[in-house]
Amino acid sequence: MKHSTKRAMGTSIVLTVAAGLVGAAAWPSMATTASATRQHGGRDGAVVVTDKGAVRGVVKDDRREFQGIPYAAPPVGKLRWASPQPAKAWNGTRDATKPGNSCAQNESVMGEKESLSEDCLYLNVTAPTNPAHKKLPVMVWIHGAGFRNGSGALYRPNQLAVKGDVIVVTINYRLGLFGFLDHPALDGGAAKHRSGNFGLEDQQAALRWVKQNAGAFGGDSGNMTVFGESAGGVSTCSQLTSPYAAGLFQRAIIQSGPCTVMNWPDFDGTPSPTWLPRPRKMAEEQGRSVAAKLGCTDTDQAKVESCLRALDTKALLKESDFGFAPVYGGGGVLPVSPAEALRKGTFNKVPVMQGMTRDEFRLFQAAFEIYGVPPLTTQEEYTKLVNKYVGEKNAPKVLAQYPASKYGGSYSIAWSALVTDATFARSVTNSAHGLSGRVPTYAYEFADRSAPWVSAAKQPSFPTGAFHAAELQYQFDTDYFTGRTLSPVQQRLADQMTRYWTTFARTGDPNGAGSPRWQQGGDTAQVLAPGKGGIHATDFARDHGYAFWKSIDA
Repeated sequence: MKHSTKRAMGTSIVLTVAAGLVGAAAWPSMATTASATRQHGGRDGAVVVTDKGAVRGVVKDDRREFQGIPYAAPPVGKLRWASPQPAKAWNGTRDATKPGNSCAQNESVMGEKESLSEDCLYLNVTAPTNPAHKKLPVMVWIHGAGFRNGSGALYRPNQLAVKGDVIVVTINYRLGLFGFLDHPALDGGAAKHRSGNFGLEDQQAALRWVKQNAGAFGGDSGNMTVFGESAGGVSTCSQLTSPYAAGLFQRAIIQSGPCTVMNWPDFDGTPSPTWLPRPRKMAEEQGRSVAAKLGCTDTDQAKVESCLRALDTKALLKESDFGFAPVYGGGGVLPVSPAEALRKGTFNKVPVMQGMTRDEFRLFQAAFEIYGVPPLTTQEEYTKLVNKYVGEKNAPKVLAQYPASKYGGSYSIAWSALVTDATFARSVTNSAHGLSGRVPTYAYEFADRSAPWVSAAKQPSFPTGAFHAAELQYQFDTDYFTGRTLSPVQQRLADQMTRYWTTFARTGDPNGAGSPRWQQGGDTAQVLAPGKGGIHATDFARDHGYAFWKSIDA
């Protein structure tokens, strides 16, 4: 296999796994509608009036669901690579019983289906049928999957909404090069900011829609939490540091997506930016390269722009898998890197809960095997990876810190532990240090090492442990884990996680009566594991060798 082909494959793997309006005089008032929709069952509970028109959803015994509501105009034609525009109002009552289109994406080994639609800026609302409060906290979920796959409809937040007594909104946003292509030819004009962050702008448009319409569903527009996992976590972290998101939410939860991650490794150990925020110079270089591959080259930027806009969706998808993610610097949505914003304290001051899974990188290592990379079985192979990753100077110290013998002789588990500590854990701690003392800060570590494995993925050659995205099945009914069942003790953990997440959404503090208490701080985390004593505080920085990685310039 040629190196360039393997490099593209490795990048694709990483991106694959990172596994939504007319208020006319004839309509009832927002307050009247909110009151009506809180009734149990019945016709009124299924109809809600948004600022652009009425929608009819579905009323079930425990919850009301409204799907496929447009929060912005379709980003097609002249609106491709444009800042999101307001959705058009409609007459009558719009059907909201099924999801809108997923944003354009290729099929994924994790189970996501191909979509050729660019008309995709929709959201879904789930609310308890019999809420215990008049105004409920609102939680807005940003999905993950490497900024190249996924949709809001893949996550059904039944437990969060009903048991947590909150409203949950799941959203779509533009993916791949449709959401994150950075090219000078696309700057200005229809782009309110510089190009490269249309996906983040979509998320902000969705938050503005929710803030405008939360009351119609019984929600409190002054108590909104944005949360997401993997690329959704990076998105949440990016919104935390974007000045254009100020005031759009009052709390943030970052799951397995700290936007300060450094030196993410490709399949051969070489550091690669992949699904992480990129400096604008790097993003523009990539954008020019992709445009050239698509046949759009000219000294006249207007001609390049016309060429790109004329291409069909299928042609663009051929170049949409590799390395598209948020862009920082040079003005725009992210004026500086999220890492710098957190370090300097120039971020939106709201309470933050953040964390990761105990064995994050095992999912990615498993995906490498699924894509045909041979299992890691020898010291020589392991040494080559470490040399590529940290450099020959640092490799001996790193290998001594993470010998395979420490991990039952498994080189795959040793390598996964090393990368988990060096990327996720170090970044979570760095972020906590930037947040702590400035805003209430809480950290967690999901640590159920017997968590069910992904439905659509082959079991790898090693135990998957508490892998990246494992906690999602404890929070959502999601297609990623179709057919998987939590044991009674795991379900009790899921219930406790629901209490923590929704209590934080309600108060800005996960602590509540009858639950093991969290500590605030930069180095401490709440371990979330099943069984007696499974939930407890730990010195997270110590557990993941933070001091060691601070001493390694890699």
